[in-house]
Amino acid sequence: MTKELTEQIGQWNEELLQKDPVEVLGFFLEVFGNRIAQATSLGAEDQVITDMLAKTDREANIFTLDTGRLFPETYSLIDDTNKKYGIKIDVYFPDSARVESMVKERGINLFYDSVENRKMCCGIRKVEPLKRAFKEMDAWICGLRKDQTVSRFFAKLVEWDKVNGLVKINPLINWTEKEVWNYIREKNVPFNPLHERGFASIGCQPCTRALKPGEDFKAGRWWWEGQEQKECGLHKR
Repeated sequence: MTKELTEQIGQWNEELLQKDPVEVLGFFLEVFGNRIAQATSLGAEDQVITDMLAKTDREANIFTLDTGRLFPETYSLIDDTNKKYGIKIDVYFPDSARVESMVKERGINLFYDSVENRKMCCGIRKVEPLKRAFKEMDAWICGLRKDQTVSRFFAKLVEWDKVNGLVKINPLINWTEKEVWNYIREKNVPFNPLHERGFASIGCQPCTRALKPGEDFKAGRWWWEGQEQKECGLHKR
């Protein structure tokens, strides 16, 4: 990252500190035009952002990753969201040859056997397709919030994503979970019904479970691993 971009990101964070998410999204759509996209996993926060984007510019770039192991409810939500807003969420799939090779070598549910295997699976099914989705982009929008996990507490509204070489926009960074759900109810935003069954962070079906009372946001993902391992590679810090 150049010194100029570092200064620009700092300036954006100062200028946009008091702006609401809709204003933030509108600002960066103007700045980056067709070279910015929302990466959505169809979670509650992402659905709020999609609602805001679709109402600001229905031609805005929105994409998701189909790992091949998603919940049926997630597939239904993609369709419902497209129909409600009159948009087309782009869907990126993993390379079939790499998936076949991985499964042949290590098994269909390899991720339960070791952290190394799980990270390999995430890499092939999520990280590589994400890089293809980012190929023509200069910036991306995601639904991170400070109070989701300790590791995300220090995230800012605008950041430099060193891994992907892009500006990263977190329009809901300072929102609470209550604000997210108030927006969803007030605006009638479609959401994954699994959220009402105790699922907080919804990813691949074999790697996601409902939370138990008192557990934090990430406890339902890769629950067989240590807390420090619980990122798939999309939000490395």
